[in-house]
Amino acid sequence: MLTKRIIPCLDIKNGKVVKGVNFEGLKEVGDPVALAKKYEQEDADEIVFLDITASFENRAIMSQIIELAARELSIPLTVGGGIQSLDDFRLILSKGADKVSINSAAIAHPELIQKAAHEFGVQCVVVAIDAKKRADQSGFDVYVKGGRENTGLDLVQWAKTCERLGAGEILLTSMDRDGTQKGYDLEMLNAVTAAVNLPVIASGGCGEIKDIITVFQETKSDAALVASLFHSHRATVADVKKECQKSKLKMRLTREIGEKNET
Repeated sequence: MLTKRIIPCLDIKNGKVVKGVNFEGLKEVGDPVALAKKYEQEDADEIVFLDITASFENRAIMSQIIELAARELSIPLTVGGGIQSLDDFRLILSKGADKVSINSAAIAHPELIQKAAHEFGVQCVVVAIDAKKRADQSGFDVYVKGGRENTGLDLVQWAKTCERLGAGEILLTSMDRDGTQKGYDLEMLNAVTAAVNLPVIASGGCGEIKDIITVFQETKSDAALVASLFHSHRATVADVKKECQKSKLKMRLTREIGEKNET
């Protein structure tokens, strides 16, 4: 069994970490660089920065924050939000990020996935997908622009397309569960993990440690993205890993600090 990853997610707006419910009601919770370093010290496997309004507001990429964080971190850093081109990939990677997450741009220009995978390697390309269950319960629709726009794309079909084009990972967020702390969307995750052979990161809905254990036991998710549980200080990354280990889940318990590759 492969080692499962615990990935703190820092949603960033105007340079600050924020958290909301169902993509709304955002409140500031801290400084992204300080929080990222804190989570690394607690044994996080990776860190994700998502500039959650960059695509909608067409703002510049938060390159300064990325650079500061990359200097402090020895674990992989994924950055998303506002990425529109290969030049954006180059900029983010040059600032020290290890992976780039694309969402709206991937749907508008699917060839970007293929071009980025060819130039930078599939390991750098993460496709973030925000999805919501249809009112008629027939499946899931894909949304863009911070959950503001329904693309009409079917989630499973889009995930298959991302795999075919060369994505290295899928970061799958349930809009129905985001910020609710009611547990991950197991139905959505099982639908996608059954359809693709890519690593899938579960996102949206984690409220307690048992939710993370459940998502690993009941789906084929490779990693769990966590925000509220850590931001609210109800548990640490180390707490989560210890409980997962008790449930016979394979975790990396001792942080092994290595040199970050220079881009």
